[in-house]
Amino acid sequence: MIKVHPSAVVGKEAQLAEGVTIGPNCVIDGGVSIGAGTVIDANVVIGKNIKIGENNHFFANCVIGGMPQVLGLSPDAERGGLLIGDRNILREQVTIHSSIYQGEFTKIGHDNLFMVGVHIGHDCTVEDKTVMSNYVQLSGHCKIETGAWFSGLAAMHQFVTFGKWSYAAGLAGINRDIPPFLIVSGHYPPRIRGVNKRGMDRAGLSEQQQEKIFEAHKKLFRQGNALLENAKALAEEDGLDENVKAMVDMIIKSSEQQFGRYLEKFRGR
Repeated sequence: MIKVHPSAVVGKEAQLAEGVTIGPNCVIDGGVSIGAGTVIDANVVIGKNIKIGENNHFFANCVIGGMPQVLGLSPDAERGGLLIGDRNILREQVTIHSSIYQGEFTKIGHDNLFMVGVHIGHDCTVEDKTVMSNYVQLSGHCKIETGAWFSGLAAMHQFVTFGKWSYAAGLAGINRDIPPFLIVSGHYPPRIRGVNKRGMDRAGLSEQQQEKIFEAHKKLFRQGNALLENAKALAEEDGLDENVKAMVDMIIKSSEQQFGRYLEKFRGR
């Protein structure tokens, strides 16, 4: 059964699947699709051109699919939308902005936890099983890979890629790409502090796989040579482990751009 509180405003063209619950004072635009079992608590605003999957939970005062914060973008400008997968938990006051590009989307995957006050800017891609603690802030065009974990008040510059199963400490200011499986802290520049053992465990990696990542970390970050030089040397080794290859590939790709952010390649497309 679909439950819509009498005080909620739901557009006539909105598509609500079985088991959707919409709480008091919500505003749901007409161009919205909401999957089965999704719960939307009080005072949530969901904008146009948004597709939401199944069994998500939006806590009070979220604003989802709002207008991007871009100077010169008029309120009536044509823009893109937002795709949200399944089983995501969005706590109070989470904000996510839609794409600035008509026909394209900000993308959120599955099984993510966004705690109080998290902001995800326009045209970001957040994959699966990520955790963003209170007031984590993502600028536009960022990519967060599977299993990433951010402590409170961490922030990311535009066009940054944050590697799978890596961890950002609280208050980190991340202005360049971070390879997978690592721990990063500090800001401008952030520093690689070690290997994220807990993240590797969460990823289900075997002891042998984890040991190869620890060895790669030493070769990349503890030899004293330039990081790119170390990455290219490691890339030439025979039988490179797939997880180590993911680390090396990100370092090499990031080096192609002046600021160490591979996605800068697509700025102004």
